[in-house]
This record gives sequence, structure tokens and C-alpha cells, in this order.
Amino acid sequence: MNVVFIVLAAIFLLGPLIAIHEFGHYWVARRLGVKVLVYSIGFGPTLFKWTSKKTKIEYKLSALPLGGYVKMLDEREGQVPTEDLPYAFNRQSPWKRIAIVAAGPIINLLFAILLFWLLFLPTQEQLNTKIGKVLPNTPAAEVGLNVGDQVISVDRTAVSTWEGLNFALVRRAGESGTIQVQAEHNGTLKLYNLPISHFLQNQSVSSIETLGFLPYRPKIDPVVSQLSEGGAAALQGMQVNDRIVSINHVLTPDWFDVVDIVQKSPEKLLDIQVLRQGKLLNLQVMPQGKRDDMGNVIGMLGVQSHMGKLTIPDDYKQVIKYTPVQAFTKAVNKTTEISGMMLNSVVKMIRGLIGLENLSGPITIAKVAGQSAEMGWQTFISFMALMSVSLGILNLLPIPMLDGGHLVYYFIEAIRGKPVSEQVQLIGLKIGMVLLGSMMILALFNDFMRL
Repeated sequence: MNVVFIVLAAIFLLGPLIAIHEFGHYWVARRLGVKVLVYSIGFGPTLFKWTSKKTKIEYKLSALPLGGYVKMLDEREGQVPTEDLPYAFNRQSPWKRIAIVAAGPIINLLFAILLFWLLFLPTQEQLNTKIGKVLPNTPAAEVGLNVGDQVISVDRTAVSTWEGLNFALVRRAGESGTIQVQAEHNGTLKLYNLPISHFLQNQSVSSIETLGFLPYRPKIDPVVSQLSEGGAAALQGMQVNDRIVSINHVLTPDWFDVVDIVQKSPEKLLDIQVLRQGKLLNLQVMPQGKRDDMGNVIGMLGVQSHMGKLTIPDDYKQVIKYTPVQAFTKAVNKTTEISGMMLNSVVKMIRGLIGLENLSGPITIAKVAGQSAEMGWQTFISFMALMSVSLGILNLLPIPMLDGGHLVYYFIEAIRGKPVSEQVQLIGLKIGMVLLGSMMILALFNDFMRL
């Protein structure tokens, strides 16, 4: 995946989201009689601009698609002709200004609902929530969850897909105590209380893996079919058709067992036993370290296995089909669920339950956009919907400079009957600049650390 592809994917991701956000402000402002002067997508050098002869509105497209703005007639930003005063933004009632400012984030949330609705419409075949593997020495193994048990609910929230199960678990990020899992065991419902401590603070491991159970995975023989030139395995004498029997005396009957151990062992010397032409050989191999998209260092041997035709047993599969109305309801619920999860994460980050290293900036977003585009249109649309929710929720935070900060001022004005003083707004502006500037610097720092 080259840089040009990543940049194009980021533009196709962020461009529409920013355009829709600003269109929300623009459309409501015009409907409420406020005069719009400029509608701009992007910052930096102007690539294209056009002025409507009818409305005199200037439309601009700039080089950096990292934001945009709608400039409205406002006495605070310059002299306004007497005949245009009724159309100035600052002359509108607080409720009209609230509607104009809130329209941007709201339209982002509505757009996310639309995208999720489109994703829910096609009939899908997915894995059900039956457990395919229980990891030893984990909370799941400790409480007695078994392969074949089907997870029905998490903390009394019903789950029917692994995605829904993960969302339910992520809500508990940073917490300690127990997670209540209800599972069907041989036709009987049983409750399991899985102990957690500072849950998911180690972001290199997924929520379900932290608890110790995984979805069904087809069995793949741990036989090497291809070696990367200059890879750790090739340099230490591993050959095509070698069967990996064990790593550090832990048996590896499946290729996923090999991957799990190797990825968790970057720059660590491993004793790998292989079967070659009927003879057992021991190789000392140190996996090379490589950073993934979240900055975690994972081990790489430089080997591949032939997957062959993968089959999934029928009792681990489910067909999901929704009517348009059901799909819309699911889309609304998912948008609400993600919004709640994001707000919960912000609160936990402020409380110190979730580390600030989880903040991501434009570089990480661009990389994930590129990856999702490579994986297909559905994955890309899903990521776009997630980013649309994120953009909407972020802008609703009560931070000066953001839409949410302006909404706070206007609500106070509506209740008090007079605007917040300019001095208070100026102090808020400075605080907002420091907060947003610090967040951006930290997000960029995290991005560079992940490279």
C-alpha cells in the first residue's frame, strides 16, 4: 500500500464528512434567514472557487481536507450594511443560533445512520457467538467457559454478533471487578463472572482475547509454504514444507497457534521445533519486530502457510437478514451505541482509566482509511460511518472553539436572557485553543510513535 493510495483514501474519507458537516451549518443558516458569505471545504491554498451570481455566496475548495468553515454575516467580524443587519448571525435569537451550530454535528450523526443502514440491508452470513477456543490461564478458563458455549449476553446486554459482543466489552475499558457473561452450555443458560483488572489498558490485545475466548477459526496445518527472503525464519535455516511442531515447548497443532506466539514475541529468541522429512529439528529464531497501525510492536518470522479451502461448520454460522425498517432501527441503535461508547471513553480518559496513548491523529486515520479501502467498499463505508460519528460527537464536546462550546454559550444566553460577556468568551477561547492544541500535538505524537 503506497503513500498515494493512503492519501487518496484519506481524502475520499474525510472530504465528504467535512463537506456534510459544513453543509449542515450552511443549510440551516440559509433556511433561518442568515446571510452566508463563504462555504469552504479544506484549508490552505485555494484549489477552486466559484461565486454564485444569484446568492453572492463564494464556494471554495482548498488543498488540505482537514476541516472547513461556513462564514456568515456577523457584526463581530466587520461592518455590516444597515439593510443587511436582520440577516446577520449575531442578530439572531439564541435558539436560531443553537439550531445553526448544532446542525453540523447532527448531520454527521444522521449520515452515519444512513451509512450503517446501507450496510445492514444486504443478507449476511456471519460467525455466531459460539466460542471456538478458550485460552489457558485466562479469566474464561478460570470460570469454566468451554469451546462450543454460545455467548448470549454481556453485563445483561444481549449480543448476537462478535461485533456487538466487542462493543459490550469495550464499555468496561479501564475498569476492574467482574464482567458478567451469560452463555448457553449444552442447552442450559449459565452465568459466568469473569474477573478483570484495569481492563483493556494493554491495547495490544483485543477485548475477547484479554478475557480468554475466541471465535471459531478454521484449522490450518502449521506447514511453511513460503519464506520471505531475508526474514528471520529463512536466515535461521527454516525451509518450505517444514511443519512447526512446537515453539518454546508449547505444541502448535494449528497455524493460528504459531501466529499468536510469534506476534507476542518480537525480538525474543524462540526454540522452534520443526518436522522435516520425518526428522525433528530445533531452530533458534528471533522474530523481527514490526509496528502495527496502533503502534504495538509485533513479532514477524517471515513465513506463510497455504490456507487451502477453508470451511466453517454450520453450527458456527448464522444468516442475518433485515427488512429496511429493521435495518434502519439497527443503524440508529448502532450509532447511539458508538456515540455512548465514545463519550464514555472521553470520561474515562479524563479520569485516567484509559491512557492518552489511545488518541489518534490524521496519520493513523489516513493509514486505517487506506487499509479499509483495500479490504473492500463495505469495510471502507463502515469506517466512514465510524468517523462520521466521531466527528459529530467530538464537535459536540463543551470545549470553546468547538460547536459544543458555542452551544454552551447560546444555551446560557437563552436561559439568562443576555449573552455571555466578551471577556468570559475570550478566556474560554484561550482555554479552548490550549486544549485543542495540546490534543492535536499529543495525537500527532502518538501517530509518529506508531510509525
